[in-house]
Parts: sequence; C-alpha cells; structure tokens
Amino acid sequence: MKFKGEGNFNHEDKVKKGLLITYLGTPDSPNVRNVRKYLKEFLSDPRIVEVPKIIWWFVLNIFILNFRSFNSAKLYKSIWTEEGSPLLVNCLNIKRKIKENLPDNYEVALGMRYGKPSIKSALNELKDANCRQIEVITLFPHYSATTVGSIFDAVSDEIKSWRWVPSLKFLNSYHDHPKLIELLSRKIQGSFEKHGKPERLVFSYHSIPKKYFELGDPYHCLCQKTSRLIAERLDLNENEYITSFQSRFGPSEWLKPYTSDVMKSLPKDGISSVQVVSPGFGVDNLETLQEIDIENKEYFEDAGGKKFNYIKCLNDDDDHITFLSSLVNN
Repeated sequence: MKFKGEGNFNHEDKVKKGLLITYLGTPDSPNVRNVRKYLKEFLSDPRIVEVPKIIWWFVLNIFILNFRSFNSAKLYKSIWTEEGSPLLVNCLNIKRKIKENLPDNYEVALGMRYGKPSIKSALNELKDANCRQIEVITLFPHYSATTVGSIFDAVSDEIKSWRWVPSLKFLNSYHDHPKLIELLSRKIQGSFEKHGKPERLVFSYHSIPKKYFELGDPYHCLCQKTSRLIAERLDLNENEYITSFQSRFGPSEWLKPYTSDVMKSLPKDGISSVQVVSPGFGVDNLETLQEIDIENKEYFEDAGGKKFNYIKCLNDDDDHITFLSSLVNN
C-alpha cells in the first residue's frame, strides 16, 4: 500500500481539530443515470447485502439496477426541489450552523456514505486543514451495522491509507440521549397542538433483515427504547403508539411490523387519525418525504383512514444544531 504523506507539513502550522458529519447520501440529480450510479454504490456495500459477492454482483447488475433505477428516479423527482436534494440542502445547513457554534480551532466537513461529497473527500479536507484530532458524528441516532457500521468502514478505509493517523473519536449511537428525547418529544407535541392529538402515534424506523438482528445487530432494541422513552415523556399509554419498520427490500423477512401493513390495518381497527414520526433519521430523505408522507399516507387513506400527518425530522432546526454541537468533544 502507498501511504498518503504530509507533503506541505510545517512545524509552525496551527494544529486544528476536525469534525466529520456523516449521513446516508443522495444522487447528484434525479435522472436515471445518476440514480443508478448511487444505487450501485449503495447496494454494493457488503454491510447492506450479506450475500456472496459473485452471486450478488450478477443479481444487482443484471436484474435490480436495470429495473429499480427507473422507478427510484421517479420517486426522487417527486421530492426534488429547486435547491436540489432536500437531504443535501439540510446537511449543508447543518454543517454551516455547527461550524458557527464551535471554537475557531475546529474545521467541519460533510461526508456522505454514498454519493457526494464522499467521506473520503471530507476526511482529506480535514487532513489538508492540519486536523490531528477528528471526531465523527453521524446523523443516524441509532447504531446498526448497515448504517453506522458501514460509515465506520468507510472512515477506516480512508484513514488506514494515511501515513500520519489522527486521534479518532467515533460516536456510534445517541438514541437515548436525554436531550434528543426532549427534542423529538417537543417536535411531536408541537404537531399534536397544531393538528390535534391523533388516535395513534406511529414511530416508523428504517428496517433491516430479521437475520441481521438475530446475528447480533442491536438496532431493533435501540429503536424500541427510543419509542418508549418518547412515549413516557409524552405520557402516552401502550394503546396510543406503535413502533413499526419501513423500506423492506427483497423476499426475506425484515423487522416487523411493516409500516405499510400498519397503515393498511389501522383503519380496520377503528383508527381514523394517525401521526407518523421517523426518529431513526436526523434529516428527511426519500424514505420520509416519499415513502412515509406520500406512499404510506395513501395506504392509510385508501384503507379508510381520515387524517394523516407526517412529523418532519429535526433537520437543521436550531435546537438540533445546538444538540449536535454539544456532542462534540463530550
């Protein structure tokens, strides 16, 4: 291996601290070509699909990408704005606002697990700024090997090529942090006050294959704990909320109950009003803006539901920025 050196190093250079903010990522645009490129990188990650590489390469490139790219492009177009990807816009705002909150000796970089800006480019941005201590904070509050674990892989793959390895702090989860529970509870309460308290509050998290949970991924337990802590803070009883999981992919069993099934069944149980929140995401994305707020809303209304409201993620809310900033060097 050829290691990256310090060609422009000077002993008199001011040593800085670096903060890497990471998240899922987004295609460069909603056209089919860029969506296909993004999906290929995402679905080629062995943390996402644990199938023998040769078999999965054939399935992915011959079947999945040739069909899913077109459908996904349509979905991305439905949420794209004049500013671009809502996910990227929010993340860039978060980066800027956190930078304003931190001391002058901090440099802040944004790196996406898939797509641009990449984790590799973000880390090299910090390296070039002479950051000898780097902290990594993801916008996924809950650890899963499929998200935070994959981000750690990408960080490690880049830094192991450096000749001068920095001090590294990696925050793998903050799902039960009291301040996060407070912020999410306040967001939900605000929605209750605006739209009225629903008959059922649905906590919907991105799902993972059940097999991963059985093999030791703690994600399911972390999600359940977040839901319980928020429900306790809002003084909800067990009949007033439910935890479900979205975005199942492929034929195997994933974490249940599936959000789509919940939305179809609630009206049959006499539930006419729901509000949905996705605490597993710090920033809104295709899953929340399209799958939850459009697709699952249709499932609920088609089944006879009357009132559906999606509660947006914390995004670049000022309180979220303050909270994320407080995680740095703590």
